Amino acid sequence: MDTGDKMKKAVLVFVVFCLFCSAGCVRQKYEARWESLVQYECPEWFRDAKFGIYCHWGPYSVPAYKNEWYSHWMYVKGHDIYHYHLGKYGALDRFGYKDFIPLFKAEKFDPKEWADLFVKAGARFAGPVAEHADGFAMWDSDLTTWDAKERGPGRDVVGEMEKAIRSRGLKFITTLHHQWLYAWYPTMDRNTDASNPEYRDLYGPPVPSDYFNLAWSDSSFRVSEEFNQRWIKRAIEVVDKYHPDLVYFDSKLHIIDEQYRIDFLRYFYNSAMRRKQDVVCTYKHEDMVTGAAVLDLERARMGSLSPVPWLTDDSMDWNSWCDVADPEYKSSNRIIDFIVDVVSKNGSVLLNIPPKANGEIPAPVRERLLEIGAWLEVNGEAIYGTRPWKICGEGPTEVVEGHLNERQNKDMTWRDIRFTKKDEWLYIIVLDWPPEGQFQIKTLGGGYFSAPIKNLSFVSGTNSCTWTLEKAGLNIHVNGQKPNDFAYVFKVMLEAREGGH
Repeated sequence: MDTGDKMKKAVLVFVVFCLFCSAGCVRQKYEARWESLVQYECPEWFRDAKFGIYCHWGPYSVPAYKNEWYSHWMYVKGHDIYHYHLGKYGALDRFGYKDFIPLFKAEKFDPKEWADLFVKAGARFAGPVAEHADGFAMWDSDLTTWDAKERGPGRDVVGEMEKAIRSRGLKFITTLHHQWLYAWYPTMDRNTDASNPEYRDLYGPPVPSDYFNLAWSDSSFRVSEEFNQRWIKRAIEVVDKYHPDLVYFDSKLHIIDEQYRIDFLRYFYNSAMRRKQDVVCTYKHEDMVTGAAVLDLERARMGSLSPVPWLTDDSMDWNSWCDVADPEYKSSNRIIDFIVDVVSKNGSVLLNIPPKANGEIPAPVRERLLEIGAWLEVNGEAIYGTRPWKICGEGPTEVVEGHLNERQNKDMTWRDIRFTKKDEWLYIIVLDWPPEGQFQIKTLGGGYFSAPIKNLSFVSGTNSCTWTLEKAGLNIHVNGQKPNDFAYVFKVMLEAREGGH
């Protein structure tokens, strides 16, 4: 065979190889239909990470009154926020929500400092609310001038946070709440600035105000074609500019036409595949088909072990997602117990924090984050990279399920115990210190194990401990004082495989 023939053969082999690879790639690409999108598999990094942080921060942080819905309630006659606004800022046709934007200066915003704090808190993924229901984009957008780069701070908040967060080795996330903008403002009320066409790109298209409630009461309600386009273009712009590892969608996504939701997922997954990036998209309620993305619960958790990974997002403040003048922060103990309970049930936690309008993170928020991080520094092996065990735990405190239902859940006690598993280790997490350091795990009694315990250690402290395995349960006695004020972790290795009841 001469050189020319060899060259032709090599070219032919290369072409066939390329065609084969191309065909393989085509088969892997997601198509614009649910049947294709449900092939999605949750990446291992998300299953390992367990704990993330995000922040509600925008022009609504300026009034710092009641909650992040200020931009909506300020226009609703009779509401407390409406009366507060009129008394402090004046009539709505003279001082509307747009007028908070120049006051949102973020003069003390330091994304590197934020990222450092997130790392110290033990977070493995983090990011900002990219756009809340108020319609103000926190990134440098080519689609609108109502963004943080051109107004207010004069900075690309999303872009700066992406660089800072990724530089610390965390996964980067963005959350999108834009679908709420539809009828969020009284865009047809001539007594307010929201009806002025000059501000339409901020306040949204002119629609009847009753559409806001109709979107909940009528399951068939859908937004206009114009708004569908606005929604998907902004979501895709965030993906293209910042390549988030996780995109979170707030509720009310059902008002967006189904095909647009499908088209976004297809675009997000396929573009990530081209970058060889494993990504996550979350949704609430039934806004996407089961299996096509990861289910997220808001201020809620599951009562039992889930067969598939899930997420819950909750705020450090019991009442608000943004900074307010009179916050009611959860205790570090409550948040740590929440993380443990969720992880034992195959879930992950996305904790919201509320920065001040100037970019400072309030001292009580910082203190709690550092306490959570200190606990994870010692006990993180029972959280990160774990998988659920046969059961999630035991104890008398029942978890009440339901959207926005976390307030109804009681604090855990020393009788409440959770399990996680990693490799050959079973982790036992007791959610409070029992009298005289005497722990009993009833689930592990009654011949649950087919062999003696090979090794048992107290992860949370250096205290010595003894144990006995009896029919009534695994009894552990820890000598000395409790090493901290939060949950307590033991790990157990067995001599042989586990038995069954």
